[in-house]
Formats: sequence, C-alpha cells, structure tokens
Amino acid sequence: MKIGSIKEDLAYEKRISITPESAKSLIGLGLKICIEKNYATHLGIEDKDYEVLGVEIKQKPEEVLKSSDLVIKINCPNNTEIKNLKENTNLVGFLNVTKNKKEVNDILSKKINIFSLELLPRITRAQSMDVLSSQSNLAGYRSVIDSIFEFEKAIPMMMTAAGTVPPAKILIIGAGVAGLQAIATAKRIGAIVSATDVRIASKEQVESLGGKFLMVEQSENLETAGGYAKEATEEFKKKQAELMREALKKNDIVICTALIPGKPAPRILNEGLVKLMKPGSVIYDLAAENGGNSAFSEPGKINIVNGIKVIGVKNLMNKLPITASNLYAKNVFSFIRNLYSKEKKSFNVNLEDEIIKSTLVKEVK
Repeated sequence: MKIGSIKEDLAYEKRISITPESAKSLIGLGLKICIEKNYATHLGIEDKDYEVLGVEIKQKPEEVLKSSDLVIKINCPNNTEIKNLKENTNLVGFLNVTKNKKEVNDILSKKINIFSLELLPRITRAQSMDVLSSQSNLAGYRSVIDSIFEFEKAIPMMMTAAGTVPPAKILIIGAGVAGLQAIATAKRIGAIVSATDVRIASKEQVESLGGKFLMVEQSENLETAGGYAKEATEEFKKKQAELMREALKKNDIVICTALIPGKPAPRILNEGLVKLMKPGSVIYDLAAENGGNSAFSEPGKINIVNGIKVIGVKNLMNKLPITASNLYAKNVFSFIRNLYSKEKKSFNVNLEDEIIKSTLVKEVK
C-alpha cells in the first residue's frame, strides 16, 4: 500500500505531514511512500533526505494523489486536489470538517474514507495521535513569546542599582493544553500568572504550575465527558464578566485560548472590558480565527484600542513549522499504525475501534 503527501499552500501553511523520521517509521510498517518534488525544501529538508530512505519523489502533486492508497494532508484539499484524488482511497488530516462541508462532501462522493484528526476521542490510547494537543502545546508557548515581544517592557522582577523593576502580570483565559503551556512558559520567564477557566477541574492544574486560579462561583458543570469546555449559560457569562472586570485592571498581558469544539469561540472580553486595561497592555487572542475571545481582535492584525494592543492570531504554527511538523508527523504515524493491518496488508476500517469510528467522517450537513 502506498501513502502520499503533497505540499500545502505555502502562502497559508508551512507545515508538512511526513518528515524523514516519520517516513522511516511508515516504511518500517511495510508501506511505500511518495511525495511531491521539493516537498519540504522550504523547511531546509531536501528531497535526497527522503530518497535515501526509499521514498519515491513525484514531479507533480497530481501524480502523488492519483497513485496513493492513502493521502496525508494537514488542511482540507482544495477543488483541484479533490479532482485528482482517486476513488476508494483514504484521506487523513486535520480537515476541520465543520468549516469545509462542501469540500468534505465532494470527497465523500468519490467513496473516499476521510479521517479527520481533530475528532479523535480523548482516551489514553489516542494520546500519541492527539494533533490538537501537540499543536496547542506549541501555540501556548508561542503566545507568551509573541506577547512579551509586543509588550515592550521587562517581564521578571529586577533589583538594580537604579531601582526595582516590578514583575509583569499575565492573565491566561482558558486552561486547556494551550493555556497550561502558556502558564508554564510565563512562570519560567518570571511573570506573576493567573488563569481562569469554566472547568472547575482546571484549578488544580493551574495551581500545580504556580498560577493563581480565578474562579466564577457556579453550581453547573461546564466540562464535557470528553474533557472539553462547553458553552456557558447567560448567568455564568455575567458572573464571568464581573470577574474579568477586576482582573483586567490589574494585568499587563492577557492571553486568550478558550475554544469550544465545533462552535465559534466564546466572546469573553467585550469592548468595555478591553478598555479597562492600562495603555501599553497586550491582549493576545489565540481564538481569533474562530471568532475571537476578545472584542477588536482580527486574524493576522494588531489593533490598537486606547493604547492597548489587541493581537489576532493567524496561522501561528507557521512561526514554528519545523517543530510543529515533527509533532504532527508523529501523531499521524501513530494513527496510521493503528489503521494499517500488516497481516492483511491493507487499511482496516474497523468501526469497533473507538479511534477509527470517531475520526471517520460521514456526510456533513
């Protein structure tokens, strides 16, 4: 069986799905690999680095797509790529099916099995395949680095002959994977860190990393069975706004990471709350591409409101494409290892396997 991968649109996406390391692992399973010419040269990885492992290099992307039994991508294929996918094959990627309904249904019409990795269940056996966690972890780290750069002041407390520099205060909204990494990174750099989340279970995790947990008093459980946050009631949102009102006056940097799977990002900071921050403060919105946690945030832009920088994030992994690709490729390898049957020498769509059943996409309405 042959696995293929082509370059993404480099204007939008610099990550790759197969690294030389993961290619070696896939070949070790008994699979063949083919990739497009100059597949990873933009990351400093030459075709010869793949060829020495036995990977076949095709001149054009359509040659890869037409000859592969399973295609690995990051983003959903475009119309041209869909036309070149052969029927009765398999597609694996981070396909964001709720945003790409038409494309997904067009692919399904070709009798192609679609496995979208953002749909992975949160179970122990799927941890090595968890693309959301691996990429969010990097996003949390990078959010702190970028925020500090834009803040234009020192972060840790410094005792100098010229006087004491007070530590910066950083608030993290959302204590999922990205938020927890942001807390850890901000603490390492010397900031005073606090965090808030709708899930009460996050309190222990935040405090274990040295952050102060800001909690809205509540009786409802706002955590899904899968461990994700779910949408809050209007009453909770009012209490949350009150909590934010006091916190925003005290903090220098706010990093927004709150997302709800399959839905627009919750709007946590309205226009009035944003304007409570001091001039020179920074709001870094990781959720900007999903609608944004903060007012005034737009993907790929920095908007200045009353002297406050509101940063809307777009394609953040393009700032860490090598590390992000390495982690993504390992996630994909683990998924394919579970999907491929060495005995049958074929991809086994076993619907009794929770991982396969959860990620297999049917008609999207």
